[in-house]
Amino acid sequence: MNPETLTEEERDLDVSRIKIIEGIARKVLLSARYNGQVLSLAPHALIARHGELFVRALNLSKNWRSDDERRLGNFKVAGLAAVEVTEEPFEVLESAEPLISRPDEELVFAVG
Repeated sequence: MNPETLTEEERDLDVSRIKIIEGIARKVLLSARYNGQVLSLAPHALIARHGELFVRALNLSKNWRSDDERRLGNFKVAGLAAVEVTEEPFEVLESAEPLISRPDEELVFAVG
């Protein structure tokens, strides 16, 4: 695809994907707007499902009742806006395995 023919929305989506991959590779938090809320996400994996990309991440903006309750959520990449990479590292959630939970999912990239 020619970068010069991309729409602004397609360019924004490409930038978001790059920032998500950087967050996963460096194990640093992302800040993003999703459904009107600003979230702090610890991205663990980028997943493809039915031609759509999802980031599997721990939402640190959510009030968890206990550390044991914390789990990864799925966030549609196309629904994320204003994605920014922070310099704040995160610990990989040990209970995050397996990163693939459905037979129709494909792992694109994940924390090592």
